[in-house]
Amino acid sequence: MRETTDRVSAYSDSVFAVIVTIMVLQLRPPASPHISALYALWPTAVSYVVSYVFIAIIWVNHHHLMRFVKTPTQSLIWTNFLHLFFVSLLPFTTEWMAKTRLATVPVMAYAGLFVCADGLYNIFERQILEGATDIDDRGRRLARIRALLALVLFGSAVLGALIQPWIGFSLVCAALVLHLQPDVRSIPLTRRVSLHTQVKRINR
Repeated sequence: MRETTDRVSAYSDSVFAVIVTIMVLQLRPPASPHISALYALWPTAVSYVVSYVFIAIIWVNHHHLMRFVKTPTQSLIWTNFLHLFFVSLLPFTTEWMAKTRLATVPVMAYAGLFVCADGLYNIFERQILEGATDIDDRGRRLARIRALLALVLFGSAVLGALIQPWIGFSLVCAALVLHLQPDVRSIPLTRRVSLHTQVKRINR
């Protein structure tokens, strides 16, 4: 039912909004009135911006994917809940990384959280694509390739942080770039009608 799909989307949207609010509340202004005091806050600024972009990317892709869902299955709903669980931990890892000025272990934890969240998103995406009828095969393949590449980059970020935290953090940013545009696009209406007509002819 469409009502169920709308409830899943509405709940997810509220979780994303709460996460962003929590991250904003964690920002602390410096006690000094001098502009130079802001320079010391660069780890907080960098961590917050990347995490905020991550939330924005997730919301855009999640919103885009939910358009292909007619009736969400129990499996899809629980996958979504689990995905949101890992995303909800983002404020914690963001603040830890900022307070330690991008130290090795916090950056590894930050990248590891991205691995978990993105891995669940890949499962979420696959479940939706399996039930979608208005996505062509090429779109499905490109979505899978890009999703797996992003997951590999997030995994590499965990290992890269062992060598140098900035390497791991840079790989996280590179993986996010891959998801700036939604992974899949629907087939144009005219082509959809054409494909439907062909299927009807074959069935005859």
